[in-house]
Amino acid sequence: MAKQEKLAEPTIKIVKRKTDWRAYFKRYWQLYALLALPLIYLFVFKYVPMTYVQIAFKKFMLNKNKQINVWTMPWAKNNGFQYYIKAFRDRDFLYALRNTLVLNLKDLIIGFPAPIIFALILNELPFKGYKKVVQTIAYMPHFLSWVIIGSLSLQLFAQDAGMINMLLEKMGFEHIKFISESSNWVRTYIGWGVWQSFGWNSIVYLAAIAGISPDLYEAAAMDGAGRFQKMWHITLPGLKPTIVVLLIMNLGYIMGGGMERPMALYNNLVMDKADVIATYVYRVGIRGSQFSLTTAVGLFQSLIGVILILSANFVSRKLGERGIW
Repeated sequence: MAKQEKLAEPTIKIVKRKTDWRAYFKRYWQLYALLALPLIYLFVFKYVPMTYVQIAFKKFMLNKNKQINVWTMPWAKNNGFQYYIKAFRDRDFLYALRNTLVLNLKDLIIGFPAPIIFALILNELPFKGYKKVVQTIAYMPHFLSWVIIGSLSLQLFAQDAGMINMLLEKMGFEHIKFISESSNWVRTYIGWGVWQSFGWNSIVYLAAIAGISPDLYEAAAMDGAGRFQKMWHITLPGLKPTIVVLLIMNLGYIMGGGMERPMALYNNLVMDKADVIATYVYRVGIRGSQFSLTTAVGLFQSLIGVILILSANFVSRKLGERGIW
C-alpha cells in the first residue's frame, strides 16, 4: 500500500518593512512646517521663562542698574526652602489657601453640573427656533469681562442703592447684605460664576449629544421608552466619557483660578472669605515686592494642580473610564 505523501502546508512569510523617517518627513513636511510655529511659541514664551522658577529657591535681588542674572543669585536658607517655610508660617497665606480650596470646591460642586443639566434640557426642546434663542442668551455672559460683572453686582446687590434691596424694601422686607457679609458674598460669588460660564460650557456637551446615534433613540422609542428614560439610559451614558475628561481637567483648577473674578467682586468687608492665592500673590508679590515668596507659592500651587490631575486620571482609569490619556 503506497504511502500517501503529506502536502506541505504553505507558509506565509510576513516581512516587516521599516518605514524610513526621511521618506515619511518628505511626504508630510507641510504638516511639520505648520506645527513648527506653535512649538516655537511654546518654547519661547512658556518654557524659556521657566528658568526663573528657581527664584523660589534663591534670594531674588532686584537691581535696576544691573542685568538680572538668576543663575548667580545666592540660594535661600534651609537648603532653598526658606520661602516655603515662610509662606506656611504666614497667616494670610493660610487663609488664602483655605479660601481658594473652599471657593473652587463649591464652584466645582455647583457649577460643574449646571452646563450638563442645561445641555440635557436644550436637547429635549422640540422647537428649534426657541432653542437657538435660549442658546444665544445663555452664551452671552461668557463674553462679558469680570469688571462689567462686578459693576452689575454693585448695581444689583448693593445694600442701600442696589435694585434687589430696593425692591425688597418696597415689599416690606429687610435689606440683605449680598456683598458686605461673608456668607452671602460666597453665595453671590458662586452664583455669578455659574451664570457667566454655564451657557458656554454647555457647547461641549451639546456636541457630544449630537454625536450619539439616532438609532438608539428610535430603538428605545419602539420599546416604549419615554423622554426621561431615553435621557437616563442613552444620553447620559453617551455623555459619560466627556463628563469624566472635563471633570479631571476641572480638578486641576482646585488650587488655581484667575485673579479677575475675585478682584472684581471682593471688598474689604469680606476679605476673610474673598482673599485667594491669586490676590495674595498680587498683593504680596507685585505690590509688596516679595518675588521669591510668591514664586514659591505659585510653584506650590502648580505642583498641587498637577498631582490632582494625575490622581484623578489614575482613579478614572482604574474605574474603567478612558481618562485624559
